[in-house]
Amino acid sequence: MTSNESLPDDAALTTKGYEDTGKGSILLIACGALAREILDIKTRNGWDHMALTCLPAILHVHPERITQAVEDAVAKHQRNYDKIYIVYADCGTGGLLQAACEKLGVEMVKGPHCYSFFEGNQAFQDRGEDETTAFYLTDFLARQFDAFVWKPLGLDRHPELRDMYFGNYTKLVYQAQIDSPELTERARECADRMGLEFERRFTGYGDLENTLSDWANRPR
Repeated sequence: MTSNESLPDDAALTTKGYEDTGKGSILLIACGALAREILDIKTRNGWDHMALTCLPAILHVHPERITQAVEDAVAKHQRNYDKIYIVYADCGTGGLLQAACEKLGVEMVKGPHCYSFFEGNQAFQDRGEDETTAFYLTDFLARQFDAFVWKPLGLDRHPELRDMYFGNYTKLVYQAQIDSPELTERARECADRMGLEFERRFTGYGDLENTLSDWANRPR
């Protein structure tokens, strides 16, 4: 993983996003929740021809805003790059983001959401009915649990509503992108707060890394 000194701040990724668009022939327009993972993959592979801009991760609380935000970002940057790729899955847009990407002629990550592509879309699909009562956390969400789960649901003010929100879940599945005891403990604490069983799966970057590798190594 990229050193902590060079990692973007989670709070900024949540509300402002991230931009490193100074060079490269390819631009990745991504969710802020994926910034650290993408930067690590790019750095390890030496993909200096890929630039990155991230939209605020908090858009996931309002998925109806994601499609327009992506369209605006493509319009802003399309003249400056040979290729643009969208590092979002469907992410609750009900197919609207896919339709917009097809219209714009840009490719996006396959899958319904990041939980699926981190685990591997086929592996996630194969779990099927076994996962219907699972609540998922990624590394980013383990760090930003209050901002994305607890506070938007009002549980910081009304903790008595916990069972109403999570009563149909049986377990919290922490999909670990990096092997961090600290993040594992944070995720376990989140499960305890939600009253759920805890399961940790080390997924690494899954199909995210495979997809970026495909894009990075296409003939230019």
